[in-house]
Amino acid sequence: MAAPVAAAAGRSAVLAYSPALRGMDAVSFRVSASFPRQRASFPSIRVQRIPKRFQVSCSAKQETIEKVCEIVKGQLALPEDSTVTGETKFVDLGADSLDTVEIVMGLEEAFQISVDESSAQEIQTVGDAAALIDKLITEKDA
Repeated sequence: MAAPVAAAAGRSAVLAYSPALRGMDAVSFRVSASFPRQRASFPSIRVQRIPKRFQVSCSAKQETIEKVCEIVKGQLALPEDSTVTGETKFVDLGADSLDTVEIVMGLEEAFQISVDESSAQEIQTVGDAAALIDKLITEKDA
């Protein structure tokens, strides 16, 4: 391809292209370059996968968790065969903030407790709700 030729005419410059390029609106050029990727090596730091040995579980009683699971299923109108465990997050069940408020109200009614707003906002999972319920029942009985 021929390079454009600049011809100065007073203060403006005129670009003239070779006849082979006339009629073309634009010409694009692609330049490709690759650089070797080097990673810094720190012999004193090693990243290793740690095998999962322990299952994290909430501190709530199993019967409380089961009852909370039933209430959550009913409140969200989930099918009976759906799996809800202590580790299940309300967001994963499709619950929005209004659903969460309704779940907390249902739990308050079922367990005869009162959950303050700050505690209710910290609930993320079914296990969190069950642990909070056990804590509130223990405080109520004391």
